[in-house]
Amino acid sequence: MALARPCAAMPYAPPAARRHRTVKHFVPSTTPAEGLGVLLLFRLVDESVGTFFRPDRPLVVARAPGRLDVMGGFADYSGSLVLQLPTAEAACVAVQGRDDDQLRLWSPCRDGSRTQRLSTRLAELGLPDAVLPYAEARAFLCADPRDRWVAYLLGNLVALARETGLRPAQGFDLLLHSDVPEGKGAASSAAIEVATMRALAAHYGVPLDGRTLALCCQKVENEVVGAPCGVMDQMTAACGQAGALLALRCQPCEFEGLVPVPEPLEFVGLDSGVRHAVSGSDYRTVRAGAFVGARMLADLRGLPVHRQGDLVLADDPEWRGYLANCPVAEFRRSFAARLPVTIPGAEFLQRYGGHGDPHTRIDPARTYPVAAPTAHPIEENARVERFRQLLGEPVTAASCEELGGLMYAAHASYSACGLGHESADFLVEQARARRAAGGQVFGAKITGGGSGGTVVLLGERTKVWHEALRIKKALLQRTGHAAHVFRWSSPGAMAFGTIRLEPRHG
Repeated sequence: MALARPCAAMPYAPPAARRHRTVKHFVPSTTPAEGLGVLLLFRLVDESVGTFFRPDRPLVVARAPGRLDVMGGFADYSGSLVLQLPTAEAACVAVQGRDDDQLRLWSPCRDGSRTQRLSTRLAELGLPDAVLPYAEARAFLCADPRDRWVAYLLGNLVALARETGLRPAQGFDLLLHSDVPEGKGAASSAAIEVATMRALAAHYGVPLDGRTLALCCQKVENEVVGAPCGVMDQMTAACGQAGALLALRCQPCEFEGLVPVPEPLEFVGLDSGVRHAVSGSDYRTVRAGAFVGARMLADLRGLPVHRQGDLVLADDPEWRGYLANCPVAEFRRSFAARLPVTIPGAEFLQRYGGHGDPHTRIDPARTYPVAAPTAHPIEENARVERFRQLLGEPVTAASCEELGGLMYAAHASYSACGLGHESADFLVEQARARRAAGGQVFGAKITGGGSGGTVVLLGERTKVWHEALRIKKALLQRTGHAAHVFRWSSPGAMAFGTIRLEPRHG
C-alpha cells in the first residue's frame, strides 16, 4: 500500500486575504461571516478549479474550532467535569465527490514541513468490501512522519465506515485549511478531525449527532493516530457555542450544558512557545500513573478485580471506575498517605498485574509517578465544580479572586504531576505580577496536557486582553517567541452546520 505524491504543490493563499468576495464557480447555500476561515476556503476552492476541484459538481463545506481548556483538562480521562471554550481559530474542510475510487487530499502548507498533496484509493483502506482494522489503518496512514497529517483525515473515513457501516464505492477530493496553531495545546487535531468527519458524513449522507460525531473522532485520535486523548477536545469542536464554556463530564462523554462567560469577564489564551503533544512521553507517563494509582486504590478499598484482555478492571459500583468520583475529603483522609510517590513498572506489574487504561502500557523499565497523578483528577474535579458554580453567580471582587485562585491551584497541580514547563510558569508568574501591579487579570493556568502549549488567563473583559499583550511582550523579550493570542470564540461544527457549494451554471 502507498500514498501517492503529486509532482507539483498547490499554491498557498495567506490567511490575511480574508475579505468577502463572490465565489466565481459556485453558489454557496449560505455566506458565513468573515473571521471564521470559511471565506478563505471558498477562495482556495475557486482558485483550484481545473487543477484540483471540478466546476460542474457540488461541494460540502464544514468547519470546527479549536478550544481553550479553561478548567479540568488533564483530568478528563479520569472522569472529571471539564469546562472548555471554543476558539475563533478553526479547521475548514471542503469535499467533492468523484466517479472513481480515488481519494485525493490537499492541505496547503507554508513552511514545507509536510507534503501538501497526497492520494490513495478506497481499496487501500479495505473499502468498499471490508474496511481495515484500526491497527492496520494506523500502520498504513502513519508510516511516514511527514505524511502523518493524512491520518487525521482518512482516519475519519475508516472510523465512519467501522462505526456506522458506511461502505462507499466512490472516492472524493478533500481540501483542508486550518488556522488553529499546531502544537499549542489548542486542540488543532480535534478541530481537523471534527471538520473532516462532519464534511464526510454530510457528503455520504450519514446522520451523526454531535456526541456520536465526537466519539467517532476520538476513535480516530486513539486508534488511528495513536494519541491517548480523552473526548473533551472533540466534543468542544463539535458541540461548542460561541461565548460559552462547554461543560462535559467525561464519564465517558456526558454533556452538562453551556456556561455563559459572564459579561464582565473574559478568557484569553497565550501560547508559551513550547510545542505540546498528547502523544509525548510525559503525558503518557503521567496518565499511566493515574491509572496505576486507581488500580492501587481498588486494592485499598477491597474491590474485586478481573482481567479483560490486557486490562485489569475493578468492580466499582461506587466510583464507576473514575477517580474523579472519589470525594476529596475521603481521599485525603483514607488514601492519600497510603500511595507511593513513584513505583517501578516491573514492581507494579508483579504486584498488581496491570491497570484499566487501554491507551497506555506499563513499561517494566520505567518508573511511574503515582501520588500526584492520582490526586490531580480528584482535586481538579472539585475545583471545576466550584469554578462552574462561581460563574453562575453575580461577579464580585471576592468571586474573581476565588476563580483566579482555583486556576492557580490547577496550575500547581500540573507541576506536581510533572507536566509543568518553565515557559508556561513564566506566563503564569507574569499574570501574578500584573495583578499585583493593579492589572485586571485574576488567574492563569497551563492547559490541556501541559508540558508547554497554551496558558489561559482570566480577567476583566478587554482589559485582560491588554494584559495578555503586555505578557506576550515580556515573553518575546525573554525567549524571542512571538506568542499567538487566542481571544475570540466561535460556534462548534454542529451549530455552524454545513454549506453546500452548488455549481454556478452560465
